[in-house]
Amino acid sequence: MLQALLISNGLQGLDSHYVSNELVQYTTCLVTRNFNPDLLPYDLLVVPNGSDHVAMLKIKDKVAAFLAAGKALICCDGFFTAWVPGNQWLMDNTRRTLDVRYSAGADSHGLLANIDLDELNFSHGMSGWWACGYIRAAPGAEVLLHDTWQRPIVVLDEVSTPGRMLLTASGPLADVTYAGKSDSALVTLYRNFLQLLSTETVSAHG
Repeated sequence: MLQALLISNGLQGLDSHYVSNELVQYTTCLVTRNFNPDLLPYDLLVVPNGSDHVAMLKIKDKVAAFLAAGKALICCDGFFTAWVPGNQWLMDNTRRTLDVRYSAGADSHGLLANIDLDELNFSHGMSGWWACGYIRAAPGAEVLLHDTWQRPIVVLDEVSTPGRMLLTASGPLADVTYAGKSDSALVTLYRNFLQLLSTETVSAHG
């Protein structure tokens, strides 16, 4: 079972979207004035939507060491500070949300399996609801999803560090959605990544 550290700003309901299950055991770490978590016991660091990226910048060296040890990171928020190795999120609201459509790119691990992209493209008939801005992806990283203007929206980076990073352009992912669904695109992409990590963790420990 994966051991995951979930970074929390104390947002109401966050824990209900990351519930321990057969794949992963979550430990919640609340961001405080003295924020300085020990990452060593964990396989996965989860930085969800609504996180404190000023606090994350303070521990960027710990995150780098964590990834250098072959561990994994999920960041599904707009990381406006430079704490994610090799990648940077950029805010851009100059494009009309009406025109936003996502398209699949490279996907060597099948992370987009069983995902209906229309769930990310539209919500109640409205487009542009999911992600915000885009990612300046590391050279050689896989861009799983592009937007209408071919900008990276979901990136799998296995090249910047010995570890593995799944990054979204502020598009939330979770183990359970706000509607309580376990089979939505937001959950499926997240769990496909957990399955990939879980398989390799078992192989490494086996």
